[in-house]
Amino acid sequence: MTTTLLTPAPAAAPAGPARTASAVLALALVEGRRLLLSVPVLVALAACTAWTVWHTPAFQDGHPALQDADRATQDAPLLLALAVLLAVNRAVLRSRHRDTERHFAVLALGPGARTAAHALSLLPVTLVTALGVLAHFGYEALRPDAVGHGSPAELLTGPLTVLLFGTLGVLLARLLPSAVAAPVAVVLLFLVFVGGAMPDGDGTPDTRWLAPVVTESGPLTLPSDLLARPAAWHALYLAALALTLALLAVVRAGGRRPVTLGALAVAAALAVTGGTIQTGAVPADVVAARERATLTPEKEQSCARRSGVTYCAFPEWTSRTGRWAAVADQVRAVAGGTAHDRPLLVRQRVEARYGLGSDPYLPSLTAPHQVTVGTEWGGNRVPEFAADVAGVLVAGDEAKAGRICDGRAVTVMWLALSGLPDPVQALRDVRLDDSATGSAIVLSQTEPHSMTEAQTEVVRALLDRPRAEVAAKVKAHWTELTTAKVTAAQAASLLGMPTPKGDDRCDV
Repeated sequence: MTTTLLTPAPAAAPAGPARTASAVLALALVEGRRLLLSVPVLVALAACTAWTVWHTPAFQDGHPALQDADRATQDAPLLLALAVLLAVNRAVLRSRHRDTERHFAVLALGPGARTAAHALSLLPVTLVTALGVLAHFGYEALRPDAVGHGSPAELLTGPLTVLLFGTLGVLLARLLPSAVAAPVAVVLLFLVFVGGAMPDGDGTPDTRWLAPVVTESGPLTLPSDLLARPAAWHALYLAALALTLALLAVVRAGGRRPVTLGALAVAAALAVTGGTIQTGAVPADVVAARERATLTPEKEQSCARRSGVTYCAFPEWTSRTGRWAAVADQVRAVAGGTAHDRPLLVRQRVEARYGLGSDPYLPSLTAPHQVTVGTEWGGNRVPEFAADVAGVLVAGDEAKAGRICDGRAVTVMWLALSGLPDPVQALRDVRLDDSATGSAIVLSQTEPHSMTEAQTEVVRALLDRPRAEVAAKVKAHWTELTTAKVTAAQAASLLGMPTPKGDDRCDV
């Protein structure tokens, strides 16, 4: 009987730093490619791309402010980040699940070095995310009516979120080497960050900034110098936190060399520094600037005169005055009496004192012949602005126009809508309930006003008539049509329309 004595394979001799580094890089490239081609990442990339392609053309009705567009690039990468967390966690645990961990004893790379390679394998998918973010933002920046300025730090948030979640997946694999840990973490993170379960931060410190993404989506667009978003500190926080998690995973796997521990200490210190500073209060100079922009915008604006109308805008919006002028000129062209040539002042206004998350209420101007225009354009904002111009031409100022609840509303709404490409759709757009019949609240850049059922009937009938025909009657009967207390029936008679059958009682 022959006995065969099996001896275990000798452990590999430690490799030098240069060979170890090249081996780690080679493994990282292989794992990076496998990560990019993994099913969860490919599905998430396809979903993010489809969502971005579908959503982007409608962003701000095709008239983007780039200080909002940069934040709009931060949502889609969250889904990809969750997929990367799951996929890289499976990659780190692959040898354990396939029972090949013992074979690594003969390799020059120890567990710490292999963990470092998995952390580095996240860089390709992070780069792909960055390219997608740049393409998304570039599309918005190249639009003809784009205004404002984007922030490079805001654009970094999406890619850094992918990197952060990926390093969390690597760390989870070293702390909890179970196939269940990563899926549970994905569900929890989805509920917190994607599902909206994370509470908003109020006051100081502003703990919202401890989350990876703080988009502050709302109805308000502010000049870029009034945002006061600590985007650069947030980018430092995300990058340092990702590095901290990666180094913790390396240390947990046995990579406890002095340089690794030193780098971990530095990364943790940077994460704490960035995280602390970003949660601070809004700087005093920004608070003062917001107050000036709200209460005395004329001190911050430049003005241009076009066809008898003066347009005053914040510096980032001066290129948009031509679009405002095109709408205002169409309204003034069909006005009668002295209103046709009346000099107007169109002033851009914003309620900036309460930041991006506030409801931008603007009181009506009481000064004569002044019209408000906001920081957004396109969609409903066009007929709203046209109605505000028409209201000032008819009533004299915004405050009086907001109190119109008689037949003058017929003249105001026809002046506003008749020159737009689709007047009936514009009528729906400018009404709160999106209707073209019945009574409704009419939206405004400042305070809304109402239309009665009878007024709506007359306006709807007028919009079906040739514009030149109605304009001649409006100019011929301008004094009667703009007299207080005129009824919808009287306005219809003056304009050659049938007597309306609907209720003409004003609700406000």
